Amino acid sequence: MIVYGSTLAPAARKVLAFIAEKGLEAEHRPVAPQDASPDFKLASPFGQIPAFSDDVVSLCDSAAICHYLERRYPDPPLFPADAGSYGRMVWFDQFADHFLGAAECKIVINLVVKPMRGEEADTRAANCAMQNELPPLLDYLEKQIDGPFLAGKNLSLADLAVASPFASLGVAGFVLDTDRWPRLDAYVKAILSRASMMRD
Repeated sequence: MIVYGSTLAPAARKVLAFIAEKGLEAEHRPVAPQDASPDFKLASPFGQIPAFSDDVVSLCDSAAICHYLERRYPDPPLFPADAGSYGRMVWFDQFADHFLGAAECKIVINLVVKPMRGEEADTRAANCAMQNELPPLLDYLEKQIDGPFLAGKNLSLADLAVASPFASLGVAGFVLDTDRWPRLDAYVKAILSRASMMRD
């Protein structure tokens, strides 16, 4: 089992955490998007991360990877059994990718990735995302948190997906305002403190 992609990418962190929560082991290859290695190209024909391969399939979408793993390794379950919680899990996985992750990407790319590459950062885009795009998403999450987990009574894909962007935002220096988002701050700290999420 091989996972391709840097954990600075929330979707890659999510997949690695999902595998760890399943009690499974995977080789982690922290490649960047569009890496030229033949194995990565085979697993991810369009150069996307994360990518995944094992003795059965090669996949290059984090949701597809997690759904495959849940079906192949059902215990312990990381998908809720009841319909309502399952729907919430699917939604929060999508929310983390398309909404929270979109804002996080503008911040992390410009404040972390481009400086690492010696490229000019678009600090205006990063600041706009931090000041205008991110707060409404965090306000929404603050209202959605009613317990230790987002979708049902147990840890699920929803929690790994939503917490992962905050690990990357932390690298960029973003800190949650505990006065404005106290429940979200406690929730994120709890999920990120899990052994499965604690990666470089």
